[in-house]
Amino acid sequence: MSKKKKRTRSQQKNEITKGIFKVLEKEPSKAFNYKQIAAQLGITETQMRNDLIKRLGQLKQKDRIQEVERGKYQMKPSQFQTVSGRVDLTSNGNAYIIVDDFDEDVFVPGHRINKAFHGDIVKIKLKESKGKKRHEGEVIQVVERKKTTFVGILDKQKTFAFVRPTDSRMYTDIFVPIEKTKKAEDGDKVLVEIGEWPSDRESPFGRVVEVLGKPGEHQTEIHSILAEYGLPHEFPYEVEQYANTLDTAIKPEEIAKRRDMRDVLTFTIDPKDAKDFDDALSFQILDNGNYEIGVHIADVSHYVLPDSILEEEAYNRATSVYLVDRVVPMLPEVLSNNACSLRPNEEKYTFSAIFELNANAIIQNQWFGRTVINSNERFAYEEAQHIIETKQGSLPKEISIRSNTYTVTNEVVEATLIFDKLAKIMRKKRMSAGAISFDKIEVRFNLNDKNEPDGVYFKESKDANKLIEEFMLLANRKVAEFIGKQTPKKTFIYRIHDEPDEDKLIALNGVISRFGHTVNLKDKTSISSSLNKLLSDVKGKKEQNLVDTLTIRSMSKAVYTTDNIGHYGLAFDYYSHFTSPIRRYPDVMVHRLLQHYLNGGTSAKEEVYEEKCRHSSSMEILASSAERDSIKYMQIKFMQDHSDKEFVGVISGVTEWGIYVEIIENKCEGMVRIRDIKDDYYTFDEKQYAIIGDRFNVVYQLGDEVVVMVKNTDLIKRHLDFSLIGKHE
Repeated sequence: MSKKKKRTRSQQKNEITKGIFKVLEKEPSKAFNYKQIAAQLGITETQMRNDLIKRLGQLKQKDRIQEVERGKYQMKPSQFQTVSGRVDLTSNGNAYIIVDDFDEDVFVPGHRINKAFHGDIVKIKLKESKGKKRHEGEVIQVVERKKTTFVGILDKQKTFAFVRPTDSRMYTDIFVPIEKTKKAEDGDKVLVEIGEWPSDRESPFGRVVEVLGKPGEHQTEIHSILAEYGLPHEFPYEVEQYANTLDTAIKPEEIAKRRDMRDVLTFTIDPKDAKDFDDALSFQILDNGNYEIGVHIADVSHYVLPDSILEEEAYNRATSVYLVDRVVPMLPEVLSNNACSLRPNEEKYTFSAIFELNANAIIQNQWFGRTVINSNERFAYEEAQHIIETKQGSLPKEISIRSNTYTVTNEVVEATLIFDKLAKIMRKKRMSAGAISFDKIEVRFNLNDKNEPDGVYFKESKDANKLIEEFMLLANRKVAEFIGKQTPKKTFIYRIHDEPDEDKLIALNGVISRFGHTVNLKDKTSISSSLNKLLSDVKGKKEQNLVDTLTIRSMSKAVYTTDNIGHYGLAFDYYSHFTSPIRRYPDVMVHRLLQHYLNGGTSAKEEVYEEKCRHSSSMEILASSAERDSIKYMQIKFMQDHSDKEFVGVISGVTEWGIYVEIIENKCEGMVRIRDIKDDYYTFDEKQYAIIGDRFNVVYQLGDEVVVMVKNTDLIKRHLDFSLIGKHE
């Protein structure tokens, strides 16, 4: 390994922040300017000096340090005793406070949490460590509640009620006066809003804001998942009304302002059950033999106007939510499934990125702007895949989404095959440049008419999926590049992905070495190439899902921001989200900004868009969490009907209270609790990722294959418990 490993941008910023505190804390009575701090930290690079100046201003703004005279900074006197951070509450009642600029989280025992909940921003008083390595503290103020509504079960008495939250990290029940129960019945699942918490009461006061239904019923549990994350399951009446009154007709005067692409061969490729089609591809061969390929995206910003009630709702939601049995859309159906959806044989307004490519997929020309299209065909991925594999336009009846014809034209076949050829060239270039190929297995369910799971299957990404992916990546990258390279600099929305943290990669190596794999940490190139080799090597093996999951967790999280640092996972210097405005609010912002700059507009206000980026990133995380919970719920529902069957699984996690086991055939994960393993007394060995029997020295280790049976299923808490039969021979 090289002596000095290149640090990521975020690591550099963290080091600068820690360095500032180190210098100021060393001489708390003295004030320093940025040059003095830079000298003490050995900072000589221009970029890092600029980051230092910027961070000093941010810390002053956050009231973390004080500017005693112009350009001179000093520690605040109280800084040594109190800090602020976010609460990470554990299920055992203790908490860790995540504090910016601290190497480790601050431990707060349960009796010192002082009415803080998971995710809250709090102020804590640091305690004397008394020789302990970890910081300890006490919550002295709840600065900001992350959430004030909770899902729980109503325990109703004659004159009052309590709500018992279903979140295991919520350590208190909530007192509800009988007149504020909204006529919910005893045992109902409800959404309760917390109000005041009197100092002399053990429980906070609250009111029921929504009766979700009877626990365990399908609709109740799905609505509960949405409610837990503050996600709506329907649109307000006034938003629906506003959307329904929009004029969605295609007007000649509007067509005249756009590039007319209605006569160019155009089609969509989507999942067979898709209802909203936000992207289409067009194809024509130019006189010089090159290909003109259009990536056409629904022009949502034509209908969703700034300062409208529709804009406010789209911004608040920020994303569509994809649960197992439904989509909770960002936009009302009149737009998402009708006006904006690029349905076949309908004229639609689009925002397009049009490229002239040669046979080697090298861009000769590009154009961005508003267009109008008329899609000729709608394909399912299975149909496009059949064309790619057979090079024929005759579609088998069993895979066709068409009701009467199963043949497509030679023109469409030719376009599809050329798209596939160009996509494979582009993908190969990306991988050579250091892109990482994440093809994680996605669990899907076959649902009956009662939304009960009849079976489990895995979504597989084939050539047809990758074809669409490559052209969407091309449009996203080139739009970002087009604006990002302009001078003077213009505010824009980027989708960034920082380099992985070295400590996480070292931890990953520790796990995968047990399966005979390794990641070369020498430099950026060797990391990405060995990660790709790892992901390729585990395909089809018992450890694939475990390794895929752990590898993704070792990566930084992709976020939206106006501060571009590139996209590590895709190996792009510039990347944005332009291609899905029906389901992502950042894409709507990108469309607006792109048109603003095409019109010659000046740079938009960075701080305004940065705040919108933060909100969009935050809502994306909530939506992903809800999606995962809905899959977990459906997995448990599926396993309820298989309680008498033995399953082979892989140990996917090991903790002091038990082992997590993922069943190989359906990817359902549950827990075997240590106290339920009766053949020995087992203890947790953190270093070996294992539990070890005291008497017989039997070891159950991460990655081991075991046989389990369902012991208990809890749809309400979404818990799945297994009984351990033994090791799989």
